[in-house]
Amino acid sequence: MWTAFVNCFRIPELKRRILFTLSLLFVARIGCNIPLPGIDPLPLKSFFESQKMLGGGQLVGLYNLFTGGAFLKGAIFGLGVMPYISASIIFQLLGVMIPSFAKMQQEGEFGRQRLMQYTRYMTLLICFIQGGLLVMALTNYPDKLFPGFDASLYGPIALYKGFWFLLVCTFLLATGTMILTWLGEQITQYGIGNGISLLITVGILSGLPQSIVLFGKMFATPLGVEEATHLGWMQGVLMIVLLFVVIAAMVAVTQAQRKIIVQYAKRVVGRKMYGGQSSFLPLKVNYAGVMPVIFASALLMFPQQLLAYLGAAFGISAFQEWSMIFVQGSSLYYTVYGLLILGFSYFWVSIMFKPLQIADELKKNGGYIPGVRPGACTAQFLDFVMTRLTLAGAIFLTGIALFPDMLYFLYKIPYKVALFFGGTGTLITVGVLLDTTKQMETFLLQRNYDGFLSKGILKGRTNLSSQFQTLMDTEDRGMRWLWITVVFLFLFGFVSWGLQVLFF
Repeated sequence: MWTAFVNCFRIPELKRRILFTLSLLFVARIGCNIPLPGIDPLPLKSFFESQKMLGGGQLVGLYNLFTGGAFLKGAIFGLGVMPYISASIIFQLLGVMIPSFAKMQQEGEFGRQRLMQYTRYMTLLICFIQGGLLVMALTNYPDKLFPGFDASLYGPIALYKGFWFLLVCTFLLATGTMILTWLGEQITQYGIGNGISLLITVGILSGLPQSIVLFGKMFATPLGVEEATHLGWMQGVLMIVLLFVVIAAMVAVTQAQRKIIVQYAKRVVGRKMYGGQSSFLPLKVNYAGVMPVIFASALLMFPQQLLAYLGAAFGISAFQEWSMIFVQGSSLYYTVYGLLILGFSYFWVSIMFKPLQIADELKKNGGYIPGVRPGACTAQFLDFVMTRLTLAGAIFLTGIALFPDMLYFLYKIPYKVALFFGGTGTLITVGVLLDTTKQMETFLLQRNYDGFLSKGILKGRTNLSSQFQTLMDTEDRGMRWLWITVVFLFLFGFVSWGLQVLFF
């Protein structure tokens, strides 16, 4: 495995993609730590630390998880990429209900570009609505947005008031989300992996050091009645074993597939005979991956956020009470959350898996499933198998997604620790890392197939055209300036942190 990672940096194109991805992820993390002008995050941080709720199993903690901690820091990337995901869900649903959008989805690259443009417009609209309501809530009634917060005790969060302050902060929040969306698209196109998913994953992993510290404190001193009790070393070892078992189960189910045997009939084309061999059609147990969990979380958080922001912005208690209907820990929340995961699993499979098209392709190429008639019967058989595989995968996703809440509410494990024993964050992390690793492996297999693993040839092909070589040189110059900027920002941040530690 380590040899494969070393080989990744020996292939120029893959090395360029990896470095490009790391650079943009670093830029995204910088934006998650730059506070909005006029917003002081220290009172909010002090409040949550005093309440032992930082990262807890609430709406605020869950949304802060998806934004990589930017929400509670009052950063310019405080909205994260959730508005973009919400907009994507809206247009996915519109593609099922409205024929014109369904036709657009079938128009290939042109239709995809149009849908992407509409999704960006919808993202911008959601950003302005959520950002404006959030700034108004922090300015007018922060105690309604964060129950128990007292501005006279902790200090005001918003240092200014007025229309221009609202406009500037809303504009910066919307701009931050659009920049994150653009960074994700650039990573997808020029980097390695899915950009939006990688941004969410890096934000989730940013809380790993604090979780490790909390996990260590569980064996030294009690963390408080609301969080956890003191645990012995035996319990700690069992929790570590449980962590590896849960991650192994996630990887196993994500990679699991049922192989449908396909037999190809012999046929003569010219003087050559084709077919006659058997193959298989892989059907994944978890065909939708982590998308049902992301969609279900986004769909639950969007109305909650909207109602909470409306209640806090205008001081309407009814909206605040309605936003607490689907609070974590209630049976209604888990029922709706589980049903949404099940529903989105089948919804995603219905969009991406086309049994009729697969059956037609098999029939055209002389392939058939033993014991099943070609054509419509094959499509029905594939739909029958995929329906039952999807049910098993969706039940597993639901169980893993709710497992951290059981540790948090039943065994008083700190939520930032329980979060990595399953749940939305770990599912997304495992799924995204597996997908990224597969893409890197594809590059390695391509070079191996072309004979590029031998020393001396790894530096690139010798028969590149001058035009392509010029393009490669231009990209190298762009990467060089990007890395110079990233290194400068890193050194500047490190020096600023050192000065703050020494003098403040």
